[in-house]
Amino acid sequence: SFKNKIAIPFFNTDFEKRTISTVKDFNEKLNEHIAKFRVKIAGKNELPATYCAYVSVKTTQFGKAQGMMNNYPLLNTILANNGIELNGRPFLEVTQWDMETDSIQFDFCYPIIKSDSLPQHPDLKYKQFNSRDALMAVYNGNYITSDRAWYALLDYADKNDIKVTGLPVEVFHNNPNMGDDALNWKAEIYFPLINVDD
Repeated sequence: SFKNKIAIPFFNTDFEKRTISTVKDFNEKLNEHIAKFRVKIAGKNELPATYCAYVSVKTTQFGKAQGMMNNYPLLNTILANNGIELNGRPFLEVTQWDMETDSIQFDFCYPIIKSDSLPQHPDLKYKQFNSRDALMAVYNGNYITSDRAWYALLDYADKNDIKVTGLPVEVFHNNPNMGDDALNWKAEIYFPLINVDD
């Protein structure tokens, strides 16, 4: 208002006080959030091939970790009860990502040794995951916010003119059910490269 414009050089107006308070509060919350995770770009790497059992999940970015937790008992129980041998760390492969609607679809995968007698279940599927070159980051923190590494990798790819698919793969080194400080949790985050010769 005109009154505020006149008063600004001489007084701390209510508007100024509210604005400063809002900015300080936002800055504190942002710093608290950033302190809860780390992202380190590791450069180009190779995603190894594997055969896997998986379940498909449709959710939001924020709901990603809950989607995994909901399906962990299904995968773990069926595979363990049928003596299926695991062959690596659990991972998820994002198959669709709509940034505008904050929606994703992903396959939550357990690498296994392929056999002729795999257990059958309506929600359980099997596939060959092929090797591919990718841009990689190491993420430490709660897996709920591992998508922070997605944006860091996309930004790095853009600044370095590296063409990536835009569909991340996350490989998990820790079981969140075991507790521990989330900053000790580790995930490798990959964005497969687009081969411009294809």
